Amino acid sequence: MIQLLVDQPLLLLVLVSAGGYLLGQVEVKGSSLGVAAVMFAGLAVGALDPRLKLPEFTTLLGLVLFVYAIGLSSGPSFFAALRRKGVRDNAMVLGILASAAGLVVGVALLLGLKGTTASGLFAGSLTNTPALAALLERIQTMAAPEQVEQIISEPVVGYSIAYPIGIVGVIAALFVTKRLWNVDYAAEAEQVDDAQATGEDLQSYSIRVTNPEVEGQTIRQLMQAHDWDVVFGRVRHAGDDEQILAEAETTIRIGDVVSVVGEAENVRPVLHTLGELAAEQLEASRETYDFRRIFVSNPDATGRPIRDLRFLQQIGAIVTRVRRGDVEWLVDADTVLELGDRVRVVARPEDMPLVNERFGDSYKALSEVNLLTLNLGLMAGLLIGLIPIPVPGGLTFTLGLAGGPLVVGLVLGKLGRTGPLVWYLPYNANLLLRQLGLVLFFAGVGTRAGYAFFNTLLGGEGLLIFAAGAVLTCTTALSTLWIGYKALGIPMPLLMGMLAGLHTQPAVLSYALEQTDSDVPNLGYATVFPMATIAKIILAQLLLLTLS
Repeated sequence: MIQLLVDQPLLLLVLVSAGGYLLGQVEVKGSSLGVAAVMFAGLAVGALDPRLKLPEFTTLLGLVLFVYAIGLSSGPSFFAALRRKGVRDNAMVLGILASAAGLVVGVALLLGLKGTTASGLFAGSLTNTPALAALLERIQTMAAPEQVEQIISEPVVGYSIAYPIGIVGVIAALFVTKRLWNVDYAAEAEQVDDAQATGEDLQSYSIRVTNPEVEGQTIRQLMQAHDWDVVFGRVRHAGDDEQILAEAETTIRIGDVVSVVGEAENVRPVLHTLGELAAEQLEASRETYDFRRIFVSNPDATGRPIRDLRFLQQIGAIVTRVRRGDVEWLVDADTVLELGDRVRVVARPEDMPLVNERFGDSYKALSEVNLLTLNLGLMAGLLIGLIPIPVPGGLTFTLGLAGGPLVVGLVLGKLGRTGPLVWYLPYNANLLLRQLGLVLFFAGVGTRAGYAFFNTLLGGEGLLIFAAGAVLTCTTALSTLWIGYKALGIPMPLLMGMLAGLHTQPAVLSYALEQTDSDVPNLGYATVFPMATIAKIILAQLLLLTLS
């Protein structure tokens, strides 16, 4: 059987991936390893025989696909977060990561760990796969060809021993601090600005205008005066039977009925100002205007603000909501659509076929990936990753295969499109690339390091690495929580997401979402995840160069 797997690496990949999937479904107190379990399945298989290892190309391809897809999906939220309090939040994260790197240096000197093992410990205790990949790439350029195979397993050993405590330690820190500080997640989530950007329970309400103070004001004037977080859909003026679409210059009069879309708590002040709930529901009448959910599969409708989609004005249609993945939010003039979004459009019934055509509404088109823009983006990322960056002391490092595609992905994700080139990937295609990339990477590094991993684990050094990883993980997590919550006053649900982003750990984010029963942690995660990933890629290489 072993000889068969040695001769058939594709069969080996399938076996490790399937075993990792089954292992990843096992939950312990609500947490699981997820796709990271593929690495541990690879370690177990690789330990059976040193010949059981996947080709290096498998690891490299998986890494590049994963980080590029992450960059594309994180780009818009990352740059948007920097315009809020993202500079402060990212500065805190960078300071904590730099301190963690300093702690690793002290631990390595105290315990006599090799630079390769210590840098792998740093990546594992902070659960960052791209940082590990950058280490492996750096070792290949530093070590003699005949030593690469032996040396390259050392950071993987440090990573894999420290990785489990890198998840458990953070969750334990969150569990302890919640009880020590008596945190009320629901109350603190309400303090977060832009919390609605993470997803809403949106409803449509029909309101009859009875307040004489709003007589003669336009919707634009009312929105600017009250800063309402709602969208006006339709209007039926008093005395008219037909409805019209609400526009910025539409004038409100006594007796009008207007439809307002928003979260219940955001609609209350609108209702208080305008009047009372109407007995009729404007949306119930679909004769003059109809509504429909449409998939965005036409590249021409993506990558630009909705205000620039001329066909909406020409047809006389409006978009009130957009759903991306499992998250739905209100649309405004600055909303930029991506392939795979599902929009809710209000238009005349006879115009709906044209609206469908302009947005695309094709499942088949959403399953296709633009190979030209995908490969151009990957090529740019690989080239950026090759550029040497000097640091004090005469040393240089590169962003490598992990950092280069990530940086390019962030920029292209923010741009959305360049002329006729649309950089977005359909939502489902992006998720698939991420999953596939992680599986390939974890299966590759797991099988290549499995034999050395169990030899180290059974020896005395394995226990030292595990203990050092626990200290590093818990110290980093507790420091983040104390500085963020006690010193900077960051609401705990947001801070929990930032901690998950600092550790670049989806399992911690999942725990935060479950505990807070809120989408607010997603905001914190998106704010610091890209910067934390890039910082750990750089710091891991600097640790390797410093301690070697």
